[in-house]
Amino acid sequence: MALPKRRHSNQRTRKRRTHYKLAHKLAIVPSFEQPGSYTLLHHIDPDTGRYRGRTVFETTDKPQNK
Repeated sequence: MALPKRRHSNQRTRKRRTHYKLAHKLAIVPSFEQPGSYTLLHHIDPDTGRYRGRTVFETTDKPQNK
Protein backbone atom coordinates (compact mmCIF):
# COMPACT_ATOMS: atom_id res chain seq x y z
CA MET A 1 0.00 0.00 0.00
CA ALA A 2 1.33 3.42 -0.91
CA LEU A 3 2.26 5.86 1.83
CA PRO A 4 2.63 9.62 1.55
CA LYS A 5 6.21 10.80 1.34
CA ARG A 6 5.51 13.96 3.31
CA ARG A 7 2.90 15.03 5.82
CA HIS A 8 0.00 17.15 4.57
CA SER A 9 -0.46 20.48 6.31
CA ASN A 10 -3.61 21.21 8.30
CA GLN A 11 -4.65 23.83 5.76
CA ARG A 12 -4.37 21.39 2.87
CA THR A 13 -6.35 18.76 4.75
CA ARG A 14 -9.09 21.22 5.71
CA LYS A 15 -9.33 22.58 2.18
CA ARG A 16 -10.00 19.06 0.94
CA ARG A 17 -12.57 18.41 3.66
CA THR A 18 -14.63 21.50 2.87
CA HIS A 19 -16.46 19.49 0.24
CA TYR A 20 -17.43 16.73 2.68
CA LYS A 21 -20.25 18.84 4.17
CA LEU A 22 -23.85 17.71 4.23
CA ALA A 23 -26.31 18.94 1.68
CA HIS A 24 -27.90 22.26 2.56
CA LYS A 25 -31.24 21.29 4.04
CA LEU A 26 -33.37 23.58 6.13
CA ALA A 27 -33.32 22.61 9.78
CA ILE A 28 -36.99 22.62 10.73
CA VAL A 29 -38.06 21.90 14.31
CA PRO A 30 -41.39 22.04 16.16
CA SER A 31 -42.41 25.54 17.17
CA PHE A 32 -42.39 26.56 20.85
CA GLU A 33 -45.06 29.18 20.22
CA GLN A 34 -47.65 27.26 18.22
CA PRO A 35 -47.99 23.52 18.81
CA GLY A 36 -48.34 21.61 15.56
CA SER A 37 -46.35 24.11 13.49
CA TYR A 38 -42.67 24.23 12.62
CA THR A 39 -39.95 26.88 12.64
CA LEU A 40 -36.39 27.25 11.40
CA LEU A 41 -33.54 26.63 13.82
CA HIS A 42 -31.87 29.71 15.33
CA HIS A 43 -34.40 32.14 13.84
CA ILE A 44 -36.41 34.78 15.64
CA ASP A 45 -40.08 35.02 14.69
CA PRO A 46 -40.35 38.50 13.12
CA ASP A 47 -44.09 38.76 13.82
CA THR A 48 -43.90 38.13 17.57
CA GLY A 49 -40.25 38.96 18.30
CA ARG A 50 -39.81 35.72 20.24
CA TYR A 51 -37.12 33.05 20.19
CA ARG A 52 -37.56 29.73 22.00
CA GLY A 53 -40.38 31.06 24.14
CA ARG A 54 -38.58 34.25 25.22
CA THR A 55 -39.20 37.79 24.00
CA VAL A 56 -36.09 39.04 22.22
CA PHE A 57 -37.42 42.37 21.01
CA GLU A 58 -40.70 44.23 21.24
CA THR A 59 -42.77 44.47 18.10
CA THR A 60 -45.09 47.25 17.06
CA ASP A 61 -48.47 46.70 15.49
CA LYS A 62 -48.02 49.66 13.13
CA PRO A 63 -46.71 48.90 9.62
CA GLN A 64 -43.51 50.75 8.77
CA ASN A 65 -43.64 53.32 5.99
CA LYS A 66 -40.81 53.11 3.50
